[in-house]
Amino acid sequence: MIVKTLVDELKIEKWQVEASIKLIDEGSTIPFIARYRKEVTGSLDDEILRKFEKRLKYLKNLQERKKQILQLIEEQRKLNEELKSVIEQAKTLVEVEDIYRPYKPKKEN
Repeated sequence: MIVKTLVDELKIEKWQVEASIKLIDEGSTIPFIARYRKEVTGSLDDEILRKFEKRLKYLKNLQERKKQILQLIEEQRKLNEELKSVIEQAKTLVEVEDIYRPYKPKKEN
């Protein structure tokens, strides 16, 4: 899902997205990738790579939060297929948190 989203949003090829994710996950910096890994990324410039990295972090956080919320609702035994589908289809963190709000445990004083 992350790869497809990045391909669609940044209008770059799937292989460029996959190669860039691999380099970033291995710890390469954006300036390093832009300068020394042009052949691997298809000459993506640092401006695109910075947008890419920022969006990649957001999408990974979104995916992780969805996973956490699914687990938390499952622990309450309130997760059904419809709710699971709605959470999985959510496109933003705000949307995911809005869906979770009614299931969030109330804080006691």
